[in-house]
Amino acid sequence: MFFSVPAADEDINRYYKIKPGVMVRLFVFILLTISLTGTDRHNNRNRLPVIDMHIHANSVSNIGPPSDPPLQLPYNDPSDNWVNTYIKWYSDPKYINPASTDNELMEQTLEIFRKRNIYAMVCGNNIDEYIEKGGERIIPGLAFGMSDGKTPEQIRELLSGGKYRVFGEIAIMYEGILPGDSVFDPYLEVAEDLDIPLIIHIGPGPPGAPYMIEKYRANLHNPLLIEEALIRHPGLRVCIAHAGWPMTDEMLAVLWNYPQVYVDLGLICYAIPRAEFYTYLKRLVDAGFGKRVMYGSDQMSWPNSTLAGIEAIEKARFLTKEQKRDILYNNAARFLRLSTEEIADQHSKP
Repeated sequence: MFFSVPAADEDINRYYKIKPGVMVRLFVFILLTISLTGTDRHNNRNRLPVIDMHIHANSVSNIGPPSDPPLQLPYNDPSDNWVNTYIKWYSDPKYINPASTDNELMEQTLEIFRKRNIYAMVCGNNIDEYIEKGGERIIPGLAFGMSDGKTPEQIRELLSGGKYRVFGEIAIMYEGILPGDSVFDPYLEVAEDLDIPLIIHIGPGPPGAPYMIEKYRANLHNPLLIEEALIRHPGLRVCIAHAGWPMTDEMLAVLWNYPQVYVDLGLICYAIPRAEFYTYLKRLVDAGFGKRVMYGSDQMSWPNSTLAGIEAIEKARFLTKEQKRDILYNNAARFLRLSTEEIADQHSKP
């Protein structure tokens, strides 16, 4: 809305019938009020809890992607060693440096949790240290790969003990094993029997993954690969990590046919070009599945990637405030079946 403002001090005095000095003080007061009100709104927003459904408690040697979305993804001449090209690309000084030690990684991660009021599904070799130091902010997950050598009976014992609230991240795709393979089926039966939600990797590995991980293939990104497992185990609560990117149509087909399936946005919320992430997320939301999209960072060794992913959601202009809160908290609270008391407690934290 436009309005006219007199140009000279005497005009101001005559127009408002207020002395110029008083007018200046009034103007400063209004600016301070607006600034402080904006600050309060910002702080209140920051105090709202966030659930990150995808955090790794592993060694810093298991280096993951940095938290600045790239404009271009790497390319390589076959005459060059791809691993060297990949490391050089992610070592670019424009990216945020990863933590240098395991303890530094944990301390920085937990400090971010406290400052931003984050609760997180954390899995990995160092989970016990995170539970001890992070307390109630840690939602423990049991990471799993077939190469771990654990039998279904051992997994049942672990998941029955009360320590773990989630079975995952399940990373059998890196071993060339499909979620519907018979060898994995007994583990799904355990999760269904115990009513433990699971998070399974279906989506991208690192760029050029087959040249670094022997059995990894691009066709393992396909969300349709989980279909037979869902048919055999209809009682499973399933989160597809990385939202099956980049296979949008296949992901939408699974969400349509299997209403118990959720997705998280791990990795894709900051490690691919922002425009592509927004295009993918918008397809999921526009198709009517905004209530089943959960925030996840897939934070590995860059603690700030958690914040980068949250920022990507908050800056998405195509999302309403309600949709942002659903993605950042409400959907995960429903998926995890948090109690009314837990939800109230998490909202009461500063």
